[in-house]
Formats: sequence, structure tokens, C-alpha cells
Amino acid sequence: MLVENWMSKDVVTVDVDDSMQYATRLLKEHNIRGLPVMEKGKLVGVITDRDLKRASASDATTLEIHELLYLISEIKVKEIMTKNPITIPLDYTIDEAAAILLENKLTGAPVVDDKGQVVGIITQTDIFRVLVSLTGVREKGIQLGFQLENRPGSIKEVADIIRKYGCSVVSILSSSDKKSDYRHVYIRACNCDRGRLEQLKEELKEKSNMLYLVDHVEKKQEVYQDYERPSGSWIVG
Repeated sequence: MLVENWMSKDVVTVDVDDSMQYATRLLKEHNIRGLPVMEKGKLVGVITDRDLKRASASDATTLEIHELLYLISEIKVKEIMTKNPITIPLDYTIDEAAAILLENKLTGAPVVDDKGQVVGIITQTDIFRVLVSLTGVREKGIQLGFQLENRPGSIKEVADIIRKYGCSVVSILSSSDKKSDYRHVYIRACNCDRGRLEQLKEELKEKSNMLYLVDHVEKKQEVYQDYERPSGSWIVG
């Protein structure tokens, strides 16, 4: 899943010499949290709602309202922007982009092509959309968690059991740790024969280490042992 397929392509930007007041208005009008800052067509910085709030608050307690309004109309974007912003290459995958945002505690970042031109924005909201799409959570149904041996065929064995009960497998995700002989696997399925759901659970618990089952149709969750979120990388199984 590539960044270019999920990023926002309608990029709203400001110029270094635009006023803080203008930048604030753009954020509100477009309901966004940050803007790439351009100078002669080149990306030179970013400005966020946090930057604007910080700049406004620095003098808010000592100025009259008309003085404050005048101040924010005079302050230039270049005076409060973050220079040399972190960017994300157009050909990066979504998980690479998510890692960059997480590691740098960013809510979003400009996406650039191989010439350094801004071609989009990728944000936390875009990442959430990918997660929702990837997991198939909107299909409802059930999600099952397993701890399986880290060997070829272990995922197929439980998936085949699930399909045997009339379920359609929507997604399979797994988290693996190279130091462990096991992996955590998460399977979402829908259209199951609900009259045989208890039988399905019993067979899965008998033939695998089943951690939990969440029934999104009945809004019910069953945990079969102490379950901790595993460390390790997420991969599509």
C-alpha cells in the first residue's frame, strides 16, 4: 500500500511572507492542522495550528484585543514556521510513512516526488483510513486472535477451520518477533453460520492457541487467557 494512493493530493500551502493571520484562516477554512510553507515554489518549512497558537499565546496576556489582532496580521509565517521539515517520499509504503510520523511525533508530513516537489500530504487520519480498510472492520463479523507456531502453514490451518464453518475471511494480520518461535495472528471473518459459532470456537481452541474472539454482531468479547499486545512488526499474513 503506497503513500501516493492514500495521501491528500489537494495541497493547501502558504508563502513565507504570508501573515500569521492568513495562515490561521486557511487552517480553519480547510479544517486542517498544518500547511507546507513555500518560497519561490520550493518547500522551506511547515506551520501547524500548534505553532500559531503558541505564537498568539506568547503576547496574549499583555495586549489588548485590538493590539493582538494587529500583531497577528503583522507576524510573517517565516518567523514562526518549522524550517527544514520532515518529508515523506512519494514511493514510500504506508507503514514506512506511519513509522516516520510516529518516531517524530508528527500528525502529518508533506509528500515529495523525486525532484523534491510537494505533491501531497499524508496525515494520521490517512493512516487510520488505511487501517480501517486493511482490517475490514466495517464488515463487522468476528475477529479472532491466535498465538501460532512461527512455521509455514500454521495460519492456513486455522483459516481453513474458519472457512469450514461457512465464514468468509476478510483479513489476516500477523505480528512476528524474530526471537520467538510464535507469532500473533488476527483473522477477521464475516457471513459465518452463527448457529455453528460455538462449535467453531470449540474446534479452534482444541486445535490452536486461541487468545480471544470479538463478535461485532453481538457486541461481545471473549478472552481465553491473559492477553498482552505483542511487540514486533505488523505484516499482512
